[in-house]
Amino acid sequence: MDKVIIFDTTLRDGEQAAGSSLNVSEKLEIARQLERLGADVIEAGFPVSSSGDFEAVRTLSRQIRGASICALARAVPNDIDTAWEAIKEGAAPRIHVFISTSDIHIQYQLKKSREEVLAMAVEAVRQARKHLSDVEFSPMDATRTDPTFLYQVLNAAIAAGANTINIPDTVGYAVPDEFGSLIDDIYDNVPDMRNVTLSVHCHNDLGLATANAVSALMHGARQIECTINGIGERAGNTALEELVMILATKGALLNLKTSVNTKQIYSTSRLVSELTGFQVQPNKAVVGANAFRHQSGIHQDGVIKQRFTYEVMDPQTIGIPSSSIVLGKLSGSSALRQRLDELGYNLSNDDFERTFISFKELADKKKEVTARDIESLMAEDKRTVIEHYHLERIQVTCGDRGIPTAAVKLIGPNGEELADASLGTGPVDAAYKAINRIVKVPNKLTEFSVNSITAGIDAIGEVLIRIEADGISYTGRGADPDIVVASAKAYMNALNRLLASSRLSEHGAGGA
Repeated sequence: MDKVIIFDTTLRDGEQAAGSSLNVSEKLEIARQLERLGADVIEAGFPVSSSGDFEAVRTLSRQIRGASICALARAVPNDIDTAWEAIKEGAAPRIHVFISTSDIHIQYQLKKSREEVLAMAVEAVRQARKHLSDVEFSPMDATRTDPTFLYQVLNAAIAAGANTINIPDTVGYAVPDEFGSLIDDIYDNVPDMRNVTLSVHCHNDLGLATANAVSALMHGARQIECTINGIGERAGNTALEELVMILATKGALLNLKTSVNTKQIYSTSRLVSELTGFQVQPNKAVVGANAFRHQSGIHQDGVIKQRFTYEVMDPQTIGIPSSSIVLGKLSGSSALRQRLDELGYNLSNDDFERTFISFKELADKKKEVTARDIESLMAEDKRTVIEHYHLERIQVTCGDRGIPTAAVKLIGPNGEELADASLGTGPVDAAYKAINRIVKVPNKLTEFSVNSITAGIDAIGEVLIRIEADGISYTGRGADPDIVVASAKAYMNALNRLLASSRLSEHGAGGA
């Protein structure tokens, strides 16, 4: 079987999804999980775009050794030099250079001629090759580019030293047959294309990103650029989990394989959802909550008799646990350790002890602690890593005849206790106003949603919020059986992210 290179761009294109914002530590956590997953290339960011992104790419390059770390750069000298500075300490660094080639982009966005674009592409690849040997080139909006000009640019980029050529369907405009034919035409009209790796980057504007990627593979592409949960600009990108499981289940037919450890898919999906704040829709292929649930009586009967009657994948192959052990207040550390192992969490002894204490506290409130409850506990632990202010206590008073009132106590950056109270239109509004009186960071609440993690009256409620400050969005999540407490935790999580970002900007990351 031919190997398909998995190029994960969750940390670059995925972070471009509206409302997403990841700090350096969060990017590193995702990168380490992508390394465990088996991604071949991790596109860590766009270093010239900000000091924070530069620092994130540099940090990943220094610490990730199981995957190539790639930095994006426009066909601009400063972009390329900055990208190199960010990745030069990596074990297997790559620079990804791009420039638009469609007439609509050239005329209205770049305001240049085709000749100027061609010259910029060649010079950019040459400059990148002066720094390193692994250079990828993308003609942006390739599917709307005049074919003759596209072939000309690709021939020139390969001659200049590009060893991976990526064909982006930047606006998700192609359909599978059309995209496959384009790949064939590129091979027919670019003589040296078979001497380099042909990659594709598909967007999901028409819901065809994964289908187009598979079509490209069937016509000779051997690298796919994708993201976890399909997140990304606008409607997103090819979903890594979908593509990998297509090849895992249909590999014999396609004669293709990947190096991905499929048992890490579920935990990777949950981590990215948690840190980006984008919930996975229930009917999402492979990793959605309903992907392995059956409600129809006919389907249930078939699955009971033989699972493969209505399931083409074993949920355990993507890391969904199947243990029947019920966790509750009488469960010991061994049972919790086993469930954590099934869910893909590998904790140090200190981390496990902290989690076990949180588990016991939750088990006192709930009859049964589910896998989703455990995931919520783990996510809660991650949310406390970057705290500048910690929610110590909250008390609210509300009702149809009273004035909603909230009193909060926070632990400040230097360990000091800070308390205040406020009135509001409801208990959550009162709590947020009380927190604002202490933290005093101007922001605007732009999104607030509540979901039940599990079923039942004792379910944990999970709150997702987004706040905006200076045009930048920050996501916060909190979980607790008390929905007002969960709301306060979510707000504190978002505020701490805002504060962490502000302090990074104040001190600067250097090099960008």
